[in-house]
Amino acid sequence: MKPSGSVEELSLGCAEVISREELKRKLAAVRPLRVKLGVDPTAPDIHLGHTVSLQKLRQFQDLGHEAILIIGDFTAMIGDPSGRSATRPQLTHDEVLANAKTYQEQAFKVLDPARAKVVFNGDWFAKMTFTDVIRLNSRVTLQQMLQREDFRERMDKAQPIRAHEVQYPIMQGWDSVMIQADVELGGTDQLFNIMVGRDLQKEEGQEAQVAMMLPILEGLDGTQKMSKSLGNAVGVNEPPGQMFGKVMSISDDLMARWYTLLLGREIARDEHPMQAKKELARLLVARFHSAEAAGAALGEFEKRFSGRDLESADLPAFAPSVTTIDVITAGAEAYARCFGQTKSRGDVRRLVVQGSIQWRGEKVTDPKAVIDLSQPGILRLDKTRAVRVG
Repeated sequence: MKPSGSVEELSLGCAEVISREELKRKLAAVRPLRVKLGVDPTAPDIHLGHTVSLQKLRQFQDLGHEAILIIGDFTAMIGDPSGRSATRPQLTHDEVLANAKTYQEQAFKVLDPARAKVVFNGDWFAKMTFTDVIRLNSRVTLQQMLQREDFRERMDKAQPIRAHEVQYPIMQGWDSVMIQADVELGGTDQLFNIMVGRDLQKEEGQEAQVAMMLPILEGLDGTQKMSKSLGNAVGVNEPPGQMFGKVMSISDDLMARWYTLLLGREIARDEHPMQAKKELARLLVARFHSAEAAGAALGEFEKRFSGRDLESADLPAFAPSVTTIDVITAGAEAYARCFGQTKSRGDVRRLVVQGSIQWRGEKVTDPKAVIDLSQPGILRLDKTRAVRVG
């Protein structure tokens, strides 16, 4: 397949491209570009946030370019410090490799496996001697590394920065040298790491990779980056009903952003927000499962909330911290544990006062009410969310 694609076409949806002129020049060579996306399997599952970059890599694939998925089996043992306020827990190599197996399977729900090259960066890092590591470290200065915003913030707050964390951007940059990347994809929080790669390539006499920065997808809470560790993620392998329900739980403002980043289009102006959200949920379930599973999830959701048949619906299970609990604490815990959403006590109080919260079919409108959750029943939180107790 003859490679194609214009700067305008490939830049669509990117937050920043460094630089468009360089990309134009590379495309003019009419050869398949080597497009790199590095992923660290620090967990066994990927979520919708990961798919933003994967979809851009698939676009390059479909235009005849070479998609290179780098599995960071060595970088994952450090953990990317980008955007982190604390050092990540370290994983063993065996843990990383176990995660990598399922990670690849899920990535291929977006990528065409027949046209993707999967490379482990342990292929070169495992062969390095300590002398090689010292020489690689000599390519950058400590001042460069400490220019990172996340490192500066941790220093300002007297929070520790471990020496191994400083290695991460150097290793990610060296990955680009080893595969001679023409383009590297990454979230906007990866800019520093990708620019290190450009510098290292130039030092090695290679043409610098184009940095294509993609927007960060906010999680279910609508504020923080989607992350499994923050409990605000939607995993691509989650059961269809669970995925559908989580998507339906997001705010209308977040829904508009998900339309743009995950579907590549805007909501129709004349479409009701509830219908638009159902369509978003249906399309995402269909993408990662099947059209049949999406239809079933939609039907289950409508039975649960439109038909109000909650008793027979497939609801998330909720185990409260104590069985006799005030309604505001119960609501806040249910949102956090079952839907990955942080609701303040004030938010839950407003839901109580307006009659949204129900326990076993009865509205609870007194914010000071204490409810007995020792018996099984349905705790309804709002128009689209309910949990099963017991």
